[in-house]
Amino acid sequence: MSDVSRHLPLSNRERVDEAGVTGDWRIALADVVRLAAPLARTADERVAFLGAAGLSASDDPGFADVVEAVLSGRRVRIRSLVAATRALLDLAGDRPVALSATTSGAVALYAVTRMSFDRRAAVAGSSLRASDDGWTLGRGTVRSAPARDILEFVLGLRDQVPGTSAAREL
Repeated sequence: MSDVSRHLPLSNRERVDEAGVTGDWRIALADVVRLAAPLARTADERVAFLGAAGLSASDDPGFADVVEAVLSGRRVRIRSLVAATRALLDLAGDRPVALSATTSGAVALYAVTRMSFDRRAAVAGSSLRASDDGWTLGRGTVRSAPARDILEFVLGLRDQVPGTSAAREL
């Protein structure tokens, strides 16, 4: 038990500075909006992205204004970041998106706990390891895949199970 206890909260584990830990995801949400800006080419795409992300939009929103409103607004919960990330990946399609490892890991962790039963069953007994971002979710046989593939699966944007061949789909 002593080996495990050092990982538990309020244990005798090594102390680190946790002053910067917060549940406010405003900066990450602003980064997601910034990443969407060059991908949304038309006013309709901008409005559709902001609507799917749960952010208010005018008829032709400027993303700089939205970013400023997010940063100066109320505290943002992880649920809002997940919605915005899903909207970003949907908007991006096959185009590359450079999400931070912290954002992709937090979104994946939240989404994996809320995904549908069939998706949970497909990855039961497995660890999902982001080969490019350095985070892992779950326990068991390691399924390594790019973070984006894992995100698209846990967010319901694709049916291919991460870390498997294209033949294994839901």
